[in-house]
Amino acid sequence: MEEAILANGEPLAPATSSPTNKTATAFEFKGDGTEYFKIWIVNILLTVVTLGIYSAWATVRNNRYFYSNLYLDGHNFSYLAQPLTILKGRIIAIIAFAAFTFISQASPVLSIALSLAFLIAMPYIIIQSLAFSRRMTAYRNVQFRFNAGYGEAAMAFIVWPILGLVSFGILYPMAILKMSQFTMRNTAYGTSKFDFTATYSDYGVIFLTMIGVGLVLGLPIWGIGFMFPALTPVMPLISAIIYLGLGLYFIVQTNNLFFNKLSLQDHSFKGSLDMVSLGKVILINLFLTIVTLGLYLPAAKVRMVKYISSKVTMNVSGSLDNFQAAEEQQINALGEEMGNVFDLGV
Repeated sequence: MEEAILANGEPLAPATSSPTNKTATAFEFKGDGTEYFKIWIVNILLTVVTLGIYSAWATVRNNRYFYSNLYLDGHNFSYLAQPLTILKGRIIAIIAFAAFTFISQASPVLSIALSLAFLIAMPYIIIQSLAFSRRMTAYRNVQFRFNAGYGEAAMAFIVWPILGLVSFGILYPMAILKMSQFTMRNTAYGTSKFDFTATYSDYGVIFLTMIGVGLVLGLPIWGIGFMFPALTPVMPLISAIIYLGLGLYFIVQTNNLFFNKLSLQDHSFKGSLDMVSLGKVILINLFLTIVTLGLYLPAAKVRMVKYISSKVTMNVSGSLDNFQAAEEQQINALGEEMGNVFDLGV
C-alpha cells in the first residue's frame, strides 16, 4: 500500500490513537469513632427501652452515618430508606422466623418441608434484599439498582456452593466467582450496569497458593512438634499464627481481585489492601474491643471502614456527571429483613 505524502515530499506518519486518560480518585471515609460511639450507644439504649421497636430507626441512623461520611470525588453517598418501611419488613420477617422455629420443633416432618420451602424461597429473598439495599443507596442524586432472575440467583447461591462442597473444594473458587458476578453484573448505577471480569483461574490461584503455603509451613512444623514433644504446647499458637496469616492473605487477595476486576462503563477500580496494614487494623480493633469489654466496637467499625476506603481507588475516565437516573421502582424492605433474620449474609 502506498504511503501518504506531504506537500514537502516527506511521508505522512500514520495516525495513532492515544489511550483514554483516567484520573485516580480515592474513596475517603470522614467518620469519627467518638462521634459514631454516641450514635451507637443511644441506638442500643433506645432499642432496649422500646423492646426492639427502635431497631429500625437505629439501622437507618447507622447507615446514614456511614453512607454520608463516605466520599468520592468530593461527593458523599446517601442512604434513603425510611425507618417505618424497615420496621414493617422486620416485623413480618421475625413473625415468619418464629413460626418457622416453632413448627420445626413441633414436627420433624414439617421441619424438613419448611426447610425445603425456605431453600426454594432463598434466591427470591436474596434478590429482594439486594434490590432494596441498592435502591436505597444514592450518589450525586442517582440511585443504584439491582435486577436479576430467580434462576441466576439459584445457580449462584445454591447450585454452585453445593458443587463446591461435593467436589471437595475444587469448584469452590467457581462458586465465589459466580456469586460476585451475580451481585455486580446485575447492579447498576442509574441505567449503567457494572461489569465484573474475574475468571475461575484468578480465584483458583488464590486457593492453590493458600493450600501450598499451608502445606509447606504446616507439615514441617507439626513434624518438628512430633519429633520434639517438649514443643507440643506451643504448636496450637504456631498453627493459629499460620491460619491468621492465610486468612489475611485470602481477605486481601480476594478483595483486591474484586475491585481490580470491577468496572462501570469506562471507569475502573483498584484495590490495594495489604496483609501488614490490614493485620494491624484487625489486631488493634480486637485488642481494644476486648479490654474495653466491647465499648470500642463502634470505633473499631469506623477504623475498618476508614482503612478499606483508603485502599480503594476509582479510575475515572472523563466525568462522573454523565450517568442517567433509572426509573422509579417500588421495592419494600421485606426481602432485606428476611435475609437478616435468617442470617443469609447477603
